[in-house]
Amino acid sequence: MATTVAYAKKLGKTPIVVNNCPGFLVNRVLFPYFGAFAQLIHDGADFRQIDKAMERFGWPMGPAYLMDVVGIDTGVHAQGVMAAGFERMQQSFPNVIEKLFEAGDLGQKTGKGFYLYKADKKGKPKKLPNPDIDRYISEVQPEQCPFTDEQIINRMMVAMCLEVVRCLEDKIVETAVEADMGLALGIGFPPFRGGALRYIDSIGVGDFVDLADSLIDLGDLYEPTEKLRELAKTGGSFYQ
Repeated sequence: MATTVAYAKKLGKTPIVVNNCPGFLVNRVLFPYFGAFAQLIHDGADFRQIDKAMERFGWPMGPAYLMDVVGIDTGVHAQGVMAAGFERMQQSFPNVIEKLFEAGDLGQKTGKGFYLYKADKKGKPKKLPNPDIDRYISEVQPEQCPFTDEQIINRMMVAMCLEVVRCLEDKIVETAVEADMGLALGIGFPPFRGGALRYIDSIGVGDFVDLADSLIDLGDLYEPTEKLRELAKTGGSFYQ
């Protein structure tokens, strides 16, 4: 292990040692985020608004754009792995990502996903509106419903942040610093927010637990752990 860490440092990388579980650290915390995204669409949200809200929050790209870049097929496969490993990540509602997969619209690699992609003058894929996407969404979305950006951000971030808390409690990662660093370097978590656990601290652990409890009817992804509830009761934080 020490040899691997030293080699990564020589390559100019920042290694983070994690224990084994489905998805390790990065994918394990990313797929509750994608799950929240899929559930928002099912509940009536516009994916374009979700992308814009999360980009304004500080993410380099919204979840729809990110899924297109990762690859719809990769996302469907990884979601299956995560759902097999964690019951709370199983989805009981129809998912537009699966509809795109069935249609062969796999994102940038096929030129069509949530968005269309055409090469610009430099040969790089340029994101454009996809006129067919609303047809797929109508198959999984009973009706459109208005959401505020705050509601979108809360649903997306609480699902992800709670999974980071579970990773820390499960000893998948040893420290809050390493967990937050992994998110910043591995998935583009907004660096000025300091990471998921620092973000919880900025809200206040007690207020974060209250926020999660207000969303708990959405499913087990939004259930605070007992240790987190105890931390809230004692007025504690992840960083001292």
